Amino acid sequence: MKILFYDTKSYDKESFDKKIGEYPELQIDYLKSELVPGTAALAKGYDAICAFVSSNVGTRTVEILHECGVKLILMRCAGFNNVDIDKAHELGIKILRVPGYSPEAVAEHAMGLAIAANRRIHKGYVRVRENDFSLGGMLGINFYQKTAGIVGTGRIGAAMARICHGFGMKVIAYDNYHNPDLDFVTYVTMDELLAQSDLISLHCPLMDETYHLINRETIQKMKDGVILVNTSRGGLVKTDDLIEGIRARKFFAVGLDVYEEEKKNVFEDRSDDIMETSVTARLLSFPNVVITSHQGFFTQEALAAISETTLNNAMAFLKGETTGNEVE
Repeated sequence: MKILFYDTKSYDKESFDKKIGEYPELQIDYLKSELVPGTAALAKGYDAICAFVSSNVGTRTVEILHECGVKLILMRCAGFNNVDIDKAHELGIKILRVPGYSPEAVAEHAMGLAIAANRRIHKGYVRVRENDFSLGGMLGINFYQKTAGIVGTGRIGAAMARICHGFGMKVIAYDNYHNPDLDFVTYVTMDELLAQSDLISLHCPLMDETYHLINRETIQKMKDGVILVNTSRGGLVKTDDLIEGIRARKFFAVGLDVYEEEKKNVFEDRSDDIMETSVTARLLSFPNVVITSHQGFFTQEALAAISETTLNNAMAFLKGETTGNEVE
């Protein structure tokens, strides 16, 4: 099987090259180009392509991949909202993903963002570099004995719940499915979670019913001085309403690893660009906001798990087997 990797970073190639020797039936070629309709034709002659969460695997891209003879789309990530699933199935293209490469990696990053934003660690780091050891504007709050609200208690949300529990926090959660392993968690309605939580961490998938879950109306239901963290999907938060809430001093702190405008920015160096209308720049102008570049997944363990699962998915397809990682 010949597989074409799109949007390959040095760490992707290094991680997959460590594993590919265990799979002599598979051949990988790497491209730095991102997957969009204009580059999809490069897959001609390949059996499969490998894409990422930032790839454009929409209708036209899928059609071109089909014309090129591609039978398999390998997503080296958990999310697949960027894929036209119906069109792929219509054209007989199978989609396989990596549903749970390292939930602890993302959850640990979520708590890291919460702590950094709360204690203004980003400001403290910059100040000390300038020999400024003052503490004005650095006052935080204790997480101990506060209430953490976890929205979505799948693998990542469950890992975040355990971390919050370890901090001595009361943990409440909202999810249609109640995770039986979280016996220390109290499930509540979404309105109750918004009203009671001192820290709200988002860990639900982006779907029609969760798009802009955090908006003006839901923000108004939150406690004054709440801390909000999002390491899931940018579309869960309506950015303009979030900015409005920050300006109204509704939030004590905000930590974001994902955001609506990230499409052009994520994993790219834009340090020489002038971003005239950047919503991200507006968010960064607030002293109580910490933003990272979709790096929650980015640990050695997670990259190794992504590589192994992706290659196992390819082998299963080659053998006509199922893995449970199919996107239906």
